[in-house]
Amino acid sequence: MKRPTHRARESAARHDAEIRTQVDEGITRVFQLLGKRWTGPVMSVLITGPTYFADLRRAIPGISERMLSNRLTELAATELVVREVDKGPPVRVSYHLTEAGTALEPALKELAQWATTHLPEPSRRPADH
Repeated sequence: MKRPTHRARESAARHDAEIRTQVDEGITRVFQLLGKRWTGPVMSVLITGPTYFADLRRAIPGISERMLSNRLTELAATELVVREVDKGPPVRVSYHLTEAGTALEPALKELAQWATTHLPEPSRRPADH
């Protein structure tokens, strides 16, 4: 059996290194969506069940109505969230997760648990130098 040349081994090693250093396409797509500010908190509230817009706004301190509306629109466009209008009176808008959105629940709970275990609370983080 013929042994690979030095050049062939170097080429194979470079190819293996390139494969290891390429980011997974799925990870890229998921963090492009879920990595946006406020998206995670919105999803975590919606996991508890259908929620009215005003209740979402109250449940997520610091989010503006405009930002909440933008995030809900994005999540609806990706078919993770459904918007429903209750005819009223008064007219009220509620949101709930689709099957795809609900399928994120285990991953979001794991991330929350990981953060509790491994990420210091903001007041306990070392000062940036």
